[in-house]
Amino acid sequence: MKPKLKIFLAAPRGFCAGVDRAIKIVELAIEKWGAPVYVRHEIVHNKFVVDELRAKGAVFVDELDECPTDRPVIFSAHGVPKSVPAAAQERNMIYVDATCPLVSKVHIEAERHAQNKYQIIMIGHKGHPETIGTMGQLPEGEVILVENVDDVAKIAPKNTDQLAYITQTTLSVDDTIEIVAALNKRFPNIVGPHKEDICYATTNRQAAVKEVASRVDALLVIGAPNSSNSMRLVEVANAHGCNRSFLVQRASDIDWSRLEAMKALAVTAGASAPEVLVNEVIEAARARFDVDLEIVETAKENVEFKVPRVLREAI
Repeated sequence: MKPKLKIFLAAPRGFCAGVDRAIKIVELAIEKWGAPVYVRHEIVHNKFVVDELRAKGAVFVDELDECPTDRPVIFSAHGVPKSVPAAAQERNMIYVDATCPLVSKVHIEAERHAQNKYQIIMIGHKGHPETIGTMGQLPEGEVILVENVDDVAKIAPKNTDQLAYITQTTLSVDDTIEIVAALNKRFPNIVGPHKEDICYATTNRQAAVKEVASRVDALLVIGAPNSSNSMRLVEVANAHGCNRSFLVQRASDIDWSRLEAMKALAVTAGASAPEVLVNEVIEAARARFDVDLEIVETAKENVEFKVPRVLREAI
């Protein structure tokens, strides 16, 4: 007989509205213009998704100069610096911006603060495409990056009374609260966003993980190692009662020997991981255990973003 295993399936999990929109943009672009369609950087951070789109005719490149001028190019959901669409226009290229609307909101916020003569502090991860894109909305030096509380003590703004902060949309909610508190303590007049920059999907997935983490022996996050929101889910689980939390890209990556003798397992997925990979993990568990599955839902999501007008005719 198979050993019994209780699986708590966290909800919400997996695709968010921004990811769903970005993937649809690539698919509709191929339908409208035919293959190949070029995509600057991974459209979203998930190998399974990227491979599926590549099979349909998407060509993924690192930089714009790798794209021919006679084929359309799509910018990833993470957003791009202003210099990228400007370069595409200079080359008379057809381009479609798949930046998540919630990331675009942060871009607009940064520009508004700059117009009001504020220097901006961005809470984010160095080198992440979203951070590069957001900081690239303004001239170099106008945005200061901080990654943690320690960084707050080291920065040297031009005018401590003319500061505003913005954040990457995929950060740990708990960590960001600590950094914001440090900023407010050091710079009492700093201006924050009118509405939380961390996106609803990041917040909801972290809340669901907090709900299940203390009830299980191990937790699996399905996602990519370069996915910020997926990595944050692992950190949140470890911080809230489950010190055996692992990131896996799909079922074949699971080292079941690390999960021996467990009675309860939680499963979730980052915002760029498709549900088919969740089902794959559940089936892999059923092959080894007598599974009792329970869904733990902490929020309902009904957000939907429209695709750009240039592609709506292809729907």
